[in-house]
Amino acid sequence: MIRILCVLVLLLPLPLRAQEPEDMPQLIVDFPETEAIPGQPLSLRLTVLVPSFMPRPPVWPSLEAPNLLVRLPSRSTNPVSERIGGETWAGISRHYRISPMVPGQVVLPPQEVLVTWQDVGAGEARQVTLTTGPIAFSGVVPDGAEGLDPFIAASELSLTQQIEGEPGTMVPGDSLKRQVTVAVTGVSPMFLPQLLAPAELPGVAAYPDEPRLSESDDRGALSGTRVESVTYLAEAGGGGALPEVRLEWYDTDDGVVKTASAPGIELRIDGPPPGRSAPLDPARLALLAGAAVLALGLLCFGLRVLLPALSRRRAERRARVLASEGHAWRALMRVIAARDHVALRPALDLWAGRVEGPDPRRAAPVEAALLALGAQRYGGQETGAGDTAWTGLRGALEAARPREARGARQAALPPLNPGGAL
Repeated sequence: MIRILCVLVLLLPLPLRAQEPEDMPQLIVDFPETEAIPGQPLSLRLTVLVPSFMPRPPVWPSLEAPNLLVRLPSRSTNPVSERIGGETWAGISRHYRISPMVPGQVVLPPQEVLVTWQDVGAGEARQVTLTTGPIAFSGVVPDGAEGLDPFIAASELSLTQQIEGEPGTMVPGDSLKRQVTVAVTGVSPMFLPQLLAPAELPGVAAYPDEPRLSESDDRGALSGTRVESVTYLAEAGGGGALPEVRLEWYDTDDGVVKTASAPGIELRIDGPPPGRSAPLDPARLALLAGAAVLALGLLCFGLRVLLPALSRRRAERRARVLASEGHAWRALMRVIAARDHVALRPALDLWAGRVEGPDPRRAAPVEAALLALGAQRYGGQETGAGDTAWTGLRGALEAARPREARGARQAALPPLNPGGAL
């Protein structure tokens, strides 16, 4: 048994009374065994002792490290007491069960425990951090088990198989489910490897389920199961052999290597075999490559011919829009909305030149509106009158615009009573 006693002395400024090192909290590390078969637990106990009491529980380390399984058994933390220097010290003990997962040496760095204790002499609660030394142990493979890969050590292990379906009389559309269950005692089921390896069979599609693990802890004795299942769906004629499941493991009770197995399965599916595409011969490949090059050349030629034509067509369409009466009308309306005297005449002349029929500028309402607008500008009238003149000009222009340009589709409806008599 390895018993490590760690004592940490705190130096406080101006204490009320002299504090002897023996009166400080103490950390005791009990680690009786330092070698274990991978997967088997080692017992580690940390005990904190104080001369008075602890108003708060200690903050314990987790001991987590790669390739290390750390567990806290039931009732892992318990109150303790011990006689030190003729006095009874109170304390708390934490029990860990640590299992190396692979063979080899493992060294945990110094671990810290934060302790809050009541300093009776100072009349206050104090905190101190107690530190262990490095904790070293190793996973050791027993003689005769060096060839196990993966290495599994347990006191008991059983492997069972269940088949749902008829593997020898399947037709396309039928299915078969294969389920394998491994039960272990003395080790966690997480150490068990994958059992059902992927198998590719002609005419068969495989659909594996997620593995299911269950674990139980009976006063530190671990046990559990791993369940794997795969559903095989017949898609065409064919089939084949599903391999045997074998698992070698080391019996910790008997000290020998044992083998658990489940027999393989022969699938037979009646039906036409799955279709297979024949490989292309070099001549066919060359023909396809030539056709692809020719198609690419035609595409490039077509683009060279079509793109300029499309550009010309787009330019011609834009020119027609710019030369249309509607475009000139919209420009004229923008000038009127902006109250732009300078741009009014050019915009009006441009629009009038694109109107079919009589010149709208010679319409009496338009001439009257232009005269009113000129009088407002050069006669010094108020701004409100100018807005009225612009509004009147717009109304006169809209009335002078040809019906076809305004988009009129039909004449006004005739009166309901042409004769005017009741």
